[in-house]
Amino acid sequence: MNGIPLPAAARERAMDVLSGRRPPVPARDAATVAIVREGDGAGPEVYLIRRSAGMAFAAGAFVFPGGSVDPRDTDHEIGWAGPSPQWWGEVFRTDAQTARGLVCAAVRETFEESGVLLAGPGEGSVVADTTGDDWEADRLALLDRSLSFADMLRRRGLVLRTDLLRPWAHWITPEIEAKRFDTRFFVAALPSGQRTRDVGGEADKVAWMRPADALDAARRREIRLMPPTYTTLAELAEYSTVSDILAAERRITAIMPVAVEVDGELRLMVPDPGQRRR
Repeated sequence: MNGIPLPAAARERAMDVLSGRRPPVPARDAATVAIVREGDGAGPEVYLIRRSAGMAFAAGAFVFPGGSVDPRDTDHEIGWAGPSPQWWGEVFRTDAQTARGLVCAAVRETFEESGVLLAGPGEGSVVADTTGDDWEADRLALLDRSLSFADMLRRRGLVLRTDLLRPWAHWITPEIEAKRFDTRFFVAALPSGQRTRDVGGEADKVAWMRPADALDAARRREIRLMPPTYTTLAELAEYSTVSDILAAERRITAIMPVAVEVDGELRLMVPDPGQRRR
């Protein structure tokens, strides 16, 4: 693989980091969720959002809902139904406290960026509709951080349905980048009765697409995909139903693209994830 050419604007910083003149910035813990649903007879579809052109990271790229872990995501008062933080920590090879924050961030960010809420009154139940004005008020309050996710769930008598999430991958932003994330990828099926909506904010466009169609559009340069999103879509395209996706057993290993010089040009090389199924 020849890698991805680095734009000229990124070369100076990359050379500084590679030469040791500038230390890499720390990567912040983050979570992202590929929401999937059954399509119209042609295989599963995945929900994608296009980040606004003015965003500091991945501007203009189509991504899955997600974002950084908020310190309040580790609140032990958040109701929990499903695999424990300890279980998630083992899967993602981290401690239980970090895993708690990652799972909560995954659910919170999904609600903030799509309107989908993976929570319910208890084990085996899930919120049926989140399109009312009261839900929108809560979503906006979460966005401006005037409301914590724990307080929203507590007030509504809800618990996280962690069993609705599946672990999928672990990607770390290259060391040459000015803004870096240590991101765990999840997948989840769109809950029955809920629907995504164009909620604005960091996104200027949303779309449901078959993974293979999104990949084709990227190859035609109609849409832009970051390497983690491209790879995840390629993996999802291998499955013919949502049930198959949710049943996949994944071996989670960290992947971090690296910048190398090839024929006098700096390129971003993405390590081969290899066989990720157990």
